[in-house]
Amino acid sequence: MRITVLGSTGSIGVSTLDVVRNLNKLKPDFCSIFSLVAGQNVDALVPQIQEFRPQLVVVATESARKRLLESLPHFGIPKSEYPQIEYDGSYRVAAATATETDTVISAIVGVEGLEATYEAVRAGKKIGLANKEVLVASGALVMAAARARSVELIPVDSEHNGAHQCLRGNRRHEVVRLLLTASGGPFRNTPKEALANVTPAEALNHPTWKMGRRITIDSATMMNKGFEVIEACWLFGLQPKEVDVVVHPSSSVHAMVEYSDGSVMAQISSTDMRMPIQYALTYPDRLDAPVPRMDWS
Repeated sequence: MRITVLGSTGSIGVSTLDVVRNLNKLKPDFCSIFSLVAGQNVDALVPQIQEFRPQLVVVATESARKRLLESLPHFGIPKSEYPQIEYDGSYRVAAATATETDTVISAIVGVEGLEATYEAVRAGKKIGLANKEVLVASGALVMAAARARSVELIPVDSEHNGAHQCLRGNRRHEVVRLLLTASGGPFRNTPKEALANVTPAEALNHPTWKMGRRITIDSATMMNKGFEVIEACWLFGLQPKEVDVVVHPSSSVHAMVEYSDGSVMAQISSTDMRMPIQYALTYPDRLDAPVPRMDWS
């Protein structure tokens, strides 16, 4: 499996590379990194290049490309082994659609990742979707392309990944509703009148998840859960009235699907993003994952 990681230096990208590292311990040469696409965090990108030796690296700006080229010699990478290093959006698309790429992990924050993800779908790539804005902004467009190319988007968001697992092997017409869970964030017990005085540092102190700053803030304000409802409707062909949200502070239950006979199937796992990332990479198979097991005591 040859992988392009869109957003390699962000929290999902870093976790993806850890999953790749561990999968290759389980099954030598099970997967490789064709391309790393990042922003301007050159300090984080250079060690990734050193370890995974991608063929193509794309950064956001010309100055980041220059800094990257200046940094590589200090990490002992011979010039003859440099990857192709480019910048700007057209090369993000090239990385996601290259014939050498089998699987794309879409983890660029916001709509910056939309074009490359959409073109990867049109190119028939397997997609691990961690960027919910792709469907929030352009769900009709992306899902139409996915149907046209018979591409299944495997969600990496823990809630949608959980829903995907609960829906496996079951019939859509028997689904009554999907329940997404929300931890409630750091302000779950904060009186409404006190919210005007909270600080960014308090908002970034998520009680159960370790995530990037943008999604952590969106979780604190519950905006992220609104996005997730929209994403779920596109991913699973649901109407808004068929999606509910329930506050579940421990975050061990990620999603539940209720069926017409009253049965509810829940997906439960530790709060470690490496599990849904690995699920997306290895689907439909399940392999050992380097995540904490649930303590049922």
